[in-house]
Amino acid sequence: MDIHIQHLTKSYGMQKAVDDISFDVKPGEILGFLGPNGAGKTTTMKIITDFIEADSGEVLIGGRSVKEEQLHRHIGYLPEHNPLYEEMPVINFLEFCGALHGLDKSKIPARIREMVRVCGLDLEKHKKINELSKGYRQRVGLAQAMIHDPEVLILDEPTTGLDPNQRVEIRELIRSLGRQKTVILSTHILPEVEETCDRIVIINRGKIVADGTVDMLKKQKTGQQIINLQVDGGNHDDIYSALRTLPTVYAVEIMNPADRRYSVTSKPGALSNHGLFHLCVQRGWILNELTPIETKLEDIFRDLTLN
Repeated sequence: MDIHIQHLTKSYGMQKAVDDISFDVKPGEILGFLGPNGAGKTTTMKIITDFIEADSGEVLIGGRSVKEEQLHRHIGYLPEHNPLYEEMPVINFLEFCGALHGLDKSKIPARIREMVRVCGLDLEKHKKINELSKGYRQRVGLAQAMIHDPEVLILDEPTTGLDPNQRVEIRELIRSLGRQKTVILSTHILPEVEETCDRIVIINRGKIVADGTVDMLKKQKTGQQIINLQVDGGNHDDIYSALRTLPTVYAVEIMNPADRRYSVTSKPGALSNHGLFHLCVQRGWILNELTPIETKLEDIFRDLTLN
């Protein structure tokens, strides 16, 4: 099922939490929904899942309004603050959630077994939820979001409280789910987004400030190639002068003259890898390093949200 968000707006008093945003999510796509605290992410996700109403705008899932009650059974939602009935054993809680979602009673035991398996809850399944660690409680929250096998998954900080091994397992699970479901994933763990998501939407102060793949956003951010270069076998002044004369080079920054280490910025749209390599060969310099500097998603995020 696709998700189509049209001109969504939501205010709390005088503050606009979500300010006229629109975007689509295709079936089989994992969308990373990013933004600083207070940017409007959770509000948007609550509107998509029909937990709260927008002031204006519309959310369509599979071409139908999310307000249609029958549509709710196609949506799985893990909120940021994972609400669990802590006095219930894990299995009983999942059985209760399955019944709430209208699953046939005969199918609930099989779905519970499947969720216990995929969420790694086998050793904890008979414990009460209040006896579990934060990481395992998060796994229970994931299990309840998926118990009814929804076509759309909305996951708000799904790996909160998980250790690195658990995060890898849940990331793999989300990736496998993304092949057959529509997933919106919100997280502050940016490397996780790069590993998991097909596309990213960044929101800041209620407005969308970026929308695209990680590679697309990196290219938009850099505009110019930057290369770290380190050579041996030549005079620093000669090397510096020669680098500046290359037709693809825009600027050369001296990082360490004694070590003959430089930062070379290419002209917009140009690449200097080959030119630098051939220059070293021609001059007989020993090339120890030629490393294009890759823009990090963290840099893009900071540039778009620090204002």
